Amino acid sequence: MDSDTPTETLDVTGESCPMPVVKTKQAVDDLASGDLLEVHATDAGSVSDIDGWAAGTPSVELLDQSEQTQDDTTVYVHRVRVE
Repeated sequence: MDSDTPTETLDVTGESCPMPVVKTKQAVDDLASGDLLEVHATDAGSVSDIDGWAAGTPSVELLDQSEQTQDDTTVYVHRVRVE
């Protein structure tokens, strides 16, 4: 598997704060070192929430965040590597 290919994709679209970051933490807890989690969220607050959570969590690295449009909805994509 390519190192840029997500090990797991977490869909939290339609969920609002604090659930995107809560479910991201739960998903990371089930992954191994080196795994890549891609999170899809529609809550704009997830950008700052996941950034802040990753910055304060020594075992994860936030690789990038981007926006995509799917069916006229903005989806925030967060890529987190487990260290």
